[in-house]
Amino acid sequence: MIDSPGPAPRATGTSPTSEAAPLVVAVARGIALVVVVPVRLVWELVAAVCGWLHRWLLAPVGRFLDRWLLRPVGWLLRHLLWLPLGWLARGIAWLVRTLVWVPLVWLARGLAWLAYHLVWLPLSWLARLLAPLGRLLAAGLAALGRWLLAVGRVLLDAAAWAWRMTGRLLWWCYAFTLRPFVLGAGWLWRHAVRPVGRAVAAAWRATVTPVARWLRGSVVDPVRQATREVLAALGLRR
Repeated sequence: MIDSPGPAPRATGTSPTSEAAPLVVAVARGIALVVVVPVRLVWELVAAVCGWLHRWLLAPVGRFLDRWLLRPVGWLLRHLLWLPLGWLARGIAWLVRTLVWVPLVWLARGLAWLAYHLVWLPLSWLARLLAPLGRLLAAGLAALGRWLLAVGRVLLDAAAWAWRMTGRLLWWCYAFTLRPFVLGAGWLWRHAVRPVGRAVAAAWRATVTPVARWLRGSVVDPVRQATREVLAALGLRR
């Protein structure tokens, strides 16, 4: 129980602040009595109701559900689902390991052994055997290349020398045979053949051409015209 504030004896010679302190305490006690006590009473009531519900309703219902629902369902799930699934998973794992994984491992090991003994070792032995032959072949090819290069250089030098000598020989042949002949033929053409040709052409124009013109105008053309007229008169030509 909260004691109600009673009138405090007033001391003589006290300050106004000390006189107001009992009033503040009384107000605080009144607020606590009006606010805190009802809240505490409600809290105690709720706690009591919850305790009663837990003791007489929730706990029995929970025990009932645990005994007659959850445990049977759990037992059924464990024996009808979880254990068969575990056995099935172990059986599948055993089958996969026995029928797939182990044969694959054996196959991989066998293939690696075969690849090592039938491919890698023969290839390594062949490489060791062919390495000296390869080096010898490379040395031979290098020597052959150098020899061909030297021969090619010699042949190129010989061909260049032969080309120069052929050019000089042809120039000498032209200079000492063809050039005098060409020069002589040109001189003969300019100083003999051309004047004779001009003289023959002038004589032809002076003698044969006038006679031919006279024969054509005085004999051939009249005869041709008379023949046309006779044939036209006979009706043999229109």
